[in-house]
Amino acid sequence: MKKKTAAKKTKRVTLPGSRTLKAEVERMIRVDHAGEFGAQRIYAGQLAVLKQSKLAVTIRHMARQEDEHLAAFEKLIVAKQVRPTALHPLWNLAGYALGAATAALGEKAAMACTVAVEEVIDEHYAKQLETLASDEPDLHKLIKKFRDEEIEHKHIGLDGGAEDLPYYPLLRAFIRAGSKTAIWLSERV
Repeated sequence: MKKKTAAKKTKRVTLPGSRTLKAEVERMIRVDHAGEFGAQRIYAGQLAVLKQSKLAVTIRHMARQEDEHLAAFEKLIVAKQVRPTALHPLWNLAGYALGAATAALGEKAAMACTVAVEEVIDEHYAKQLETLASDEPDLHKLIKKFRDEEIEHKHIGLDGGAEDLPYYPLLRAFIRAGSKTAIWLSERV
């Protein structure tokens, strides 16, 4: 009896009205590009306020990873000829304002912002990984790596005292709702 060496590849079923894999991938790249840009702007806003704090080194570490994520999606936008979101100017302003505003509330609030955003991104990337399965192995690998780094950011935020903030549940809920709305809009616009 011979052993099978290759994994069995399942055929993707497309029903009438369903998006093709190509359309799904384009949507993923568009929204992930927008999300990584937004994250970059959040950290820029936080650093503008907290540049002299002990937390600045940690924020710079996370920001460098977001820069790497953004650069990868910028290459994919070009390579796969994906239209970026038309909301890019809004995410520029909103991301920076969110970062600066939470940092102005203090280091724990900045970390609460990080936790809330990264929780949503973790869930978002998990859904994308499930959708991609083995159909787009390079994109799957990239998103998996970035998801792991976003989870690291969430843990940094938790270790930074995010949950110690008296109004953490309210701030977290507000930022999570905004992040989910930004994802929904960026997928479509």
